Amino acid sequence: MRFRRTALAVVAAMAMSAWIPSAATAATENETETATGTVSARPGDLVSSAPSAFHPLPGQPTNTKAWKVRYRSTTADGAPNVVSGTVIVPQDGRTGPRPLVTYAVGTVGMGDSCAPSENLPYGTSMEANLIQQLTLRGWAVVVTDYEGLGTPGVHTYTVGPSAGHAVLDAARAALRLPAAGLGPDTPVGIMGYSQGGQASSWAAELHGSYAPELKVKGTATGGVPADLMKVADFNNGSFGSGLIFMAAAGQDAAFPELRLDSYLNPAGKALVAGMKEHCVAVDAIAGSFKRISDLTVRNPLEQPDWRARLDQSRLGRTAPAAPVYQYHALADELIPYGVGSRLRSEWCAKGANVEFDTIWLGEHVSGVITHSPAVGNWLADRFAGRPTHANC
Repeated sequence: MRFRRTALAVVAAMAMSAWIPSAATAATENETETATGTVSARPGDLVSSAPSAFHPLPGQPTNTKAWKVRYRSTTADGAPNVVSGTVIVPQDGRTGPRPLVTYAVGTVGMGDSCAPSENLPYGTSMEANLIQQLTLRGWAVVVTDYEGLGTPGVHTYTVGPSAGHAVLDAARAALRLPAAGLGPDTPVGIMGYSQGGQASSWAAELHGSYAPELKVKGTATGGVPADLMKVADFNNGSFGSGLIFMAAAGQDAAFPELRLDSYLNPAGKALVAGMKEHCVAVDAIAGSFKRISDLTVRNPLEQPDWRARLDQSRLGRTAPAAPVYQYHALADELIPYGVGSRLRSEWCAKGANVEFDTIWLGEHVSGVITHSPAVGNWLADRFAGRPTHANC
């Protein structure tokens, strides 16, 4: 229980800042946005861009330039959509090519005010310090907001194919943003943890078929919820149970035929409606220690259509084309260690180049923080063309 209470406190403390709305954002963006084209046939094409900013803490300088972008992407079912994100480029005097990391954040919530692009300019984004570690290495970074987070519609939280498309198309958009100074031969790294671990892992699996022109050198992915059914079973009735209801709302947003509302009792309807408006600190606390049976008239996860859609987001069916560094805390209290180790085994069985690292001390939230230097060093080795150390 000590691990669980510690993690909840950390999540609440870190995530509360992301819930603060950016009051000036809409007006500023409307004044400065410059259209760069209309929705086109190509995923990754820019729809619009506007000057933005990047601050790890309020007012902290970073010697970077940033742009909020909207770009074309693809839903889980293959339909075109538009996703927003942020492109960040160090202003360090470097004139030659620099790597690009397409960065997938962990769970921030479902309300539009939770989107990374709404918080990175104001120093209220939970993972900004981790992103700064990358820009200090001279790397450009693009951070997707994911489908429906910062753009019209409900965020399709935990829908793996949609998230993977958004991560890859964010890299395409950054490469096509003239002001960023990047180009088609830019080496690309993929990085993410927790929800970002699912998104980055999906990007790794989809890269070869969906965005083969990207020069992906490697993917660093941690705390990966590779099997949503197993993660739901693990969290049912625990302090992480709110994530189950957030995930259900995200799946229902992507696949309205699932009709989540028809399964919820009045308390469940009220909880899910609130989750769609708030960020992870509020959602995690509101949904904690609840069982599925407490908030439903029947369990949607027992229905064939729900199970089929959740299975669509299961990872491990395709070997990533580029090397992978995967890490997972042994004492992870939100995403079972066995879910991560099974993904490693499935990738290895399919011939992937995987280096797997167990975090022996710590839990889910601390894992992304304490392991960030190792992740950065691993990506640096990939960008430098050094040999990998796969341990399948």
